[in-house]
Amino acid sequence: LRLNRRRGFESLPLRQVTMQDKIWIIFWAVVIGGLFVWLWRAGHLVRCTTYVQQTREELRKCTWPTWVELKDSTVVIAISIVLLGTFVVLVDQVFFRLFMLLGF
Repeated sequence: LRLNRRRGFESLPLRQVTMQDKIWIIFWAVVIGGLFVWLWRAGHLVRCTTYVQQTREELRKCTWPTWVELKDSTVVIAISIVLLGTFVVLVDQVFFRLFMLLGF
């Protein structure tokens, strides 16, 4: 967008499509179409569809946590992260001071 003092904001002029651009578009359309045909004939699309269907069936069997369980688990994880971080900092400080005393 650029500001025009009389008309306000207006979009920049579109780039003209050249013959070379059209050739590249056709080239990629043929490549993607050929890839699709090859995947179809090789049976990969059927296997992919089957995989997605089976995954959806398995996800329907899952039991998802309630909102309270999710909040409680989040609190437990946050506390664990703080405790582990504190432990790492303390151990780092102990080793730092130990090496400073030893002259390393």
